[in-house]
Amino acid sequence: MSTLISSPLQSFTDYRFRNPHHRFFGGIDEYYAPYIKLLGKLFIKPAYERDLLPKNNTGLTVIPQVMTNDADEFIFVSKYVQSLGYNELNWNLGCPYPMVTTKCLGSGLIADPERVDRILDRVHSETDIVVSMKMRMGYEDPTEILAVFPILEKYPLRNIGIHARIGRQLYKGGVDLDSFQKCIESTSHKLYYNGDISSVQAYRELTDRFPSIDTWMIGRGLLADPFLPSMIKKNIEIYPDDRMERFSRFHDVLFSQFEEVLSGEKHVIMKMGSYWEYFSWVFPDSLREIKKIRKAKTFEAYDKALDYFYKSVD
Repeated sequence: MSTLISSPLQSFTDYRFRNPHHRFFGGIDEYYAPYIKLLGKLFIKPAYERDLLPKNNTGLTVIPQVMTNDADEFIFVSKYVQSLGYNELNWNLGCPYPMVTTKCLGSGLIADPERVDRILDRVHSETDIVVSMKMRMGYEDPTEILAVFPILEKYPLRNIGIHARIGRQLYKGGVDLDSFQKCIESTSHKLYYNGDISSVQAYRELTDRFPSIDTWMIGRGLLADPFLPSMIKKNIEIYPDDRMERFSRFHDVLFSQFEEVLSGEKHVIMKMGSYWEYFSWVFPDSLREIKKIRKAKTFEAYDKALDYFYKSVD
């Protein structure tokens, strides 16, 4: 059976999302935590610590992630996550956003194989952390990753996850499956696939196209449809009879957690609105009701709009 991994989507898939998702839906074998970014200071922010504390991730398999272009930072984070009991650290060479890539971080680092080599050499020489990678195929061109593979062959990486786009695309346009096939042919490392797994049918088509791949990362499709991983595992396209009851309970847990940590009704509703942007993908007949949820200014208005939404689905 395939292994399913959740993508580390910044500001979305921290422990407040992971725990209720695992509780109400399941299907994910490993949750990748959103990246730790140090910005030149060897200091772990409290938010990063809370996200990785074992007591906040009971019963989950979580893989920490770092975004850096500096070996000292990588080593510092490696030792930190090991102090919490983790033995693996994923390196983010996939983030596509210009505010990141212009600083030679994320997918902006892929075009500098020598720097990647220097960092990996020090990390493997000075720590015993297990390293894995999450990458795009490049920033400007999908052939950029091919120049990095000979470097990566030198190191005992656990695996390499590849989002089948280039960074400059962000999330626009289609995935480049031909270029992903070239990646398969260009490395002996274990690869897993990421990109546009938004339905059971899309997953089936990808498994037919890439029979050698047995591990799959789901990102935006997971946010849009929390049932998707379990449906993939069961190889079904029909939602359970208690779909909306489970979704409602999941929503309420998510909401209550943000209510505890965010200041004011506006901030909680804005935070939930970012999730509703994705939920709307799988409720196309309720877009008017979802729009009212996202436009709500008070909890009273939000609850009223939410009630209309549930009635529209029924």
